[in-house]
Amino acid sequence: MTDSEKNESSIDVATVGDWYSETDVLIVGGGGAGISAAIEAADAGALVTVLEAASEAGGSTAMAGGLIYMGGGTPTQLACGFEDDIEEMYKYLMQASGPNADPAKVRLYCDRTLEHYDWLTRQGVVFKPEYYPHKHTNTPNEAALMVTGNEEAWPYSEHARPAPRGHKPQIKGDHGGIPLMENLLRSAREKGVRIICDARALAVIKRGDAVVGVAARIDMRVRHMRAQRGVILAGGGFVMNRAMLETYAPRLALGNYPNGNPNDTGDGIRIGMAAGGAVSNMDEGFICTPFYPPHQFLEAVIVDETGNRFINEDVYHGRLGSAILDRPGGRYYLIIDSRHFEVLKRPPMGGYPVAGTGESVGELERELDLPHAALTRTLDNYNRHARAGQDPQFHKHARYLTPLDRPPYAAYDLSPGSGAIFAVMTFGGLDTLPTGEVLTGANRVIPGLYAAGRNSAGLPRCAAGYSSGMCIGDATFFGRMAGLSAATRR
Repeated sequence: MTDSEKNESSIDVATVGDWYSETDVLIVGGGGAGISAAIEAADAGALVTVLEAASEAGGSTAMAGGLIYMGGGTPTQLACGFEDDIEEMYKYLMQASGPNADPAKVRLYCDRTLEHYDWLTRQGVVFKPEYYPHKHTNTPNEAALMVTGNEEAWPYSEHARPAPRGHKPQIKGDHGGIPLMENLLRSAREKGVRIICDARALAVIKRGDAVVGVAARIDMRVRHMRAQRGVILAGGGFVMNRAMLETYAPRLALGNYPNGNPNDTGDGIRIGMAAGGAVSNMDEGFICTPFYPPHQFLEAVIVDETGNRFINEDVYHGRLGSAILDRPGGRYYLIIDSRHFEVLKRPPMGGYPVAGTGESVGELERELDLPHAALTRTLDNYNRHARAGQDPQFHKHARYLTPLDRPPYAAYDLSPGSGAIFAVMTFGGLDTLPTGEVLTGANRVIPGLYAAGRNSAGLPRCAAGYSSGMCIGDATFFGRMAGLSAATRR
């Protein structure tokens, strides 16, 4: 099989001569989803082999901030003084997953969230029982708990009671993926899981409709590997595959910071499609333009080229990024006044250049080439209501409603192409049952084929509603579901 042929078709078992190895469960991908699947399958008594394309296992999860979305009254939440309810978590995640939400997956994830927390701690993951109260991309200290999405922002706050549900494994700063994967990998190896690195899956091997193995390139040779019970595709998303992005997710192709590892090229998705699997939600993904920290910039207003606000500025940075890339040809500015100048030495994380300054609103307006008096009207209206702790236009939370009435003024450029960071990753993938089985376009299960993580369309479905922690929560939990399903298949 040549490189040009890989992922183009499945292989008939009748054409296979010798088997390189045999196992019960064969997993493609050694990140959070694949290793969680391996642990669960091994615990169910299966012999498990993992194929990892990179020279070291860990995947994008090891590179991530490590936040895991869990609630319903976890020990960490309770230790930090927060009550939560599984039904409130369910209502929030149904909103956050957007119009393409999979209610069965959201329901199962919420119902078993406390059990999943316990499972992670049994693998050695530690959550320091400390709450970080500010808006940030992650806890900058070792604190485990924080609000990670739009829980406290309109309109989400009107439909579900907010609670902090982002849980970071203990480590200082934005590196929670490291201890998470260290513990998962250690646990997997202790359970006898075999991990083969520098092993790139090329295609599944089928007997009739059933998947019975995988062809992989190992040591520069194509090897045929038999799976007695099932194959799990957990090889990551397709954010590093420009052609797939432009075909399936053109909005994400506008991003300038692909969020993933070099092997997030969609191989697992294409392998599953070649085996007859249907795909879902392929146009959606994560879009991040981090205008905070510093958290003081939540008191700013954000306007477009008309000089008008278009969003409540206390939203999660992914919701803002999604709104901007919905109309990437526009211009977008974050406006501050002199009370925020003290934080100019550490500007927003997103790399935004200063677009203009002014001793008055009118002067800033002219420098930004906005319509005459538009920004003046916007700020006059905003300030009048902010002094009363109100925002009737976009319902920004009262704690961030500070009038911008102390000149001089400055504006950061949030426009695409200005140098601003727009980090993206994909949410689409193979259509699966909550238990991991891959479905055909006719909604039939492909025997012996499973998918999890970003090879599947899982819990996160919507850029505008996403909360940090949904991806790793999804990958680890539904990886477990796929591992158990494959291991117990007869």
